[in-house]
Amino acid sequence: MSEKELTPADVLEGESPLVLTATFEPIGSDRFQPAGFPEIGHVIYKAPRKDGTTENVCIVDSAASMANHLERVCLRGANDLELVDELSGMPYIRCVTGDFVDDKLPNDKRKVVVTSLTEGHRIASSYFLKGYELMPNGSKAAEPFKKDLCAKFGVVLPESSKAHPPPEQWWNVFKTIFELDPNSLVHGVLFPQWQIKIPRALTAHLEAFGAGRVDRSGVKFDRLGKTTSGQPIFAVDDVTAGSIRATFVLDISLIRSFGRMKKDGDKETQLGLSENQKKFLVALALWKIKKLTEDAFRFRSDCHLRCTALGSCCGQKVSIDVDIQKAINEAGFSDQPVTDVFWPREELYREGAPEANAASTSEGDENGSPDEDDSGAEEG
Repeated sequence: MSEKELTPADVLEGESPLVLTATFEPIGSDRFQPAGFPEIGHVIYKAPRKDGTTENVCIVDSAASMANHLERVCLRGANDLELVDELSGMPYIRCVTGDFVDDKLPNDKRKVVVTSLTEGHRIASSYFLKGYELMPNGSKAAEPFKKDLCAKFGVVLPESSKAHPPPEQWWNVFKTIFELDPNSLVHGVLFPQWQIKIPRALTAHLEAFGAGRVDRSGVKFDRLGKTTSGQPIFAVDDVTAGSIRATFVLDISLIRSFGRMKKDGDKETQLGLSENQKKFLVALALWKIKKLTEDAFRFRSDCHLRCTALGSCCGQKVSIDVDIQKAINEAGFSDQPVTDVFWPREELYREGAPEANAASTSEGDENGSPDEDDSGAEEG
């Protein structure tokens, strides 16, 4: 069977959903480290097969973890908050802090804290909603970013109650999110206070088949004797497997629903996203899959995997042909794609209660945000 080439234009017009599978192998060993879950470690379950047998399957990465990995390929490094050069011109949001000079915060004085590509809640994070947008001249907006976003969405907030966009305003919701942070439309976002929930367009999970548990141990040495822990021995869980496979599901129908042309006699009006903008979302999803699979990728410390094959759900080999810069140029983004939202330094770094600190690390995907009392996200 010949190899099939996937392009954003063909995928957008094709069958929904698009399902791709990638086969991986460990680098340097036959063991690897799967995701661990609180109190239960990693999960191996017995999956029934059509012949009546069962097979041990291990969850290497959940949909939420895979969303994190697919966003990480957009950044220059694991601890670098800047986009890779290929994505130059793509909008996203930064939470910044710094000291104002004459009521302005110059670009070179801004310290980036997090971005909408590193926050589990993406554009819905309190880092952005409760901050204040910085204008092009460096001055701070008069109202919180939340209020401006609310107006662009077309949500009218009555006193002491929640609200949601009227049906005809949903096109503004899609368009506004696309203009500020299109990544949120790819991986999903939730504004519970406005009853806005957009599910993932791209969902992925990574599993190991024919999995076997490898129980081993580690030891911590305290050579200086400065702690009270002594020399503890701890358990380490690894896995071996007959095969490792990632599955990527791209909901093309959902992306198509983000915009359409409305005809009124001879007049046509664009509602929501244009075809080129929807094509960009497909291009971004395909580019993410390509980046995750074309080179060896470290999913966690002891889970360094190499992709050996990429194919369709029916077993046909595929290759991804995507010019992401062309897609960005044709999407009609602003000349100033990055939105900076300011938080005072003393608010960002204030000491919190232990319970609040512990809770904040478990929200969103696997990234936490402070004070997430009025925003949240689907797991991914």
